[in-house]
Amino acid sequence: MTATLDAATTPDAPATPALEIRDLRCGYDRTTVLRGVSLDIAPQSVVALVGPNGAGKTTLVKALSGLLPVASGTIRLFGEDVTGLSPEARAQRSLCVVPEGRGIYRSLTVRENLTLQAGDGRAADAIERATEAFPRLGERLAQQAGTLSGGEQQMLSLASAYVREPRLVAIDEASLGLAPVVVDEVFAFIDQVRHEGTAMLIIDQFVHRVLDIASTVHVLSRGSVEFSGTPAQFLEGDLFDRYLGGAG
Repeated sequence: MTATLDAATTPDAPATPALEIRDLRCGYDRTTVLRGVSLDIAPQSVVALVGPNGAGKTTLVKALSGLLPVASGTIRLFGEDVTGLSPEARAQRSLCVVPEGRGIYRSLTVRENLTLQAGDGRAADAIERATEAFPRLGERLAQQAGTLSGGEQQMLSLASAYVREPRLVAIDEASLGLAPVVVDEVFAFIDQVRHEGTAMLIIDQFVHRVLDIASTVHVLSRGSVEFSGTPAQFLEGDLFDRYLGGAG
């Protein structure tokens, strides 16, 4: 007897995207920032979101996280429509956002930050994972997070995302304002997470470093996606200079 497979289980059937955004429109007060944005992120892939300042990149991350309500359009995580869900509900569905400006609890210690993100019964494992990724945090476990250096705060922000073991991470300007040696550590960490199979959406000022690890790049300009393709395609012709000028 020959076994049969339905469309949902056929090896050639496309996997459900980690993220699907369709015709997303939103902004602040009466100002529309995103004007019909649509993009996908495949499971276990890295997507670079690039564009000039003011293009709407951070606005897109806020809408994705649930911090900014949308006027129209849909956001799906792993096939589920989460457009109307709270940030907490989206986090429960395996989304983690590392915002620009370091999303940590400054009044708590490093250990308390990691324990809070890990959840019940997983504190020891979370601290081990975080300190393996960023050994410097192991020396700061009892220190109040707000007294860490800027680079250490960013390490803690990234580690706090890592210990949740999310399936999709959006990272907004992880390297902003950091010393070059810390930037190297941040990108080494991002590359490690990539190899572990986590899908990622990355916005960063060091565009070429993101393109080195991304499989897809979307260019956001004036609130619309102007280009979608591979990094190699983006670097052909004048696209890079047209949208980013002298960006790194």
